[in-house]
Amino acid sequence: MIWDPNQYLAFADLRLRPALDLLGRVPVAVPSSVVDLGCGAGNVTRVLRDRWPEARITGIDGSPEMLAAARETASGTGSGSVSGSAPDITWIESDIEGWRAETPVDVIYSNAVFHWLGDHETLFPGLLAMVAKGGALAVQMPRNPDAPFQYLEGDVARGTEWWDTLAPHLRLDPVAEPGFYYDLLAPLCARVEIWETTYQQVLTGDNPVLEWVKGSRLRPLLAALDEPARSAYEAAYGQAVNEAYPAAPDGTTLLPFRRLFLIAVA
Repeated sequence: MIWDPNQYLAFADLRLRPALDLLGRVPVAVPSSVVDLGCGAGNVTRVLRDRWPEARITGIDGSPEMLAAARETASGTGSGSVSGSAPDITWIESDIEGWRAETPVDVIYSNAVFHWLGDHETLFPGLLAMVAKGGALAVQMPRNPDAPFQYLEGDVARGTEWWDTLAPHLRLDPVAEPGFYYDLLAPLCARVEIWETTYQQVLTGDNPVLEWVKGSRLRPLLAALDEPARSAYEAAYGQAVNEAYPAAPDGTTLLPFRRLFLIAVA
């Protein structure tokens, strides 16, 4: 799947807030190494650099488009390279499941990535095993299995000519209840902190929930369809989601969006 950094960053401020909330709770004062796992366009990676200016910062992502945007913004050179170092940050193209730290890492930080991946019962202990003693695995994941913007993806397609193409790409939310992650990680580390927050996102514009979803979970569905089916599905989904999230009299649209946070200290 090809990511569009511009579409994703259209709501950069709202997407940044939970990243900062997670970062503010990381209990590692002076790490020597920090990995931003699933760094995307690098906007959070640069915040990690600001917090820990003496640390070795590495941004890792599987999207060359996102990494090109990250390196270009961080370096100011306009380079499209997706590996090597921007000032004080190293960017590496790698799928997350296949990434392995060569030496233990003081902080493995991941914002809004693992809801794209399955097999959490294997993935999370594997990551925790790469964290240095006293370090932390810090993760934030959206968790909205009952949200209209999520279940409407399948409802709109069901019974239509698009169904056979889209059905394999419809994702049941792989993010489990908080207790699952506590039971999984607590026996493996010194302590685990878990919490959830529902952000009431105040959006503006014409059908802003559609624009929000187009930057993330709707992308694989749209990419699976050829024209004119792609535009027809987007229009049908857009109408359904616009009805599910009507604008207020002042023109704003409220999008409740729940996120799960966890910090495991090794």
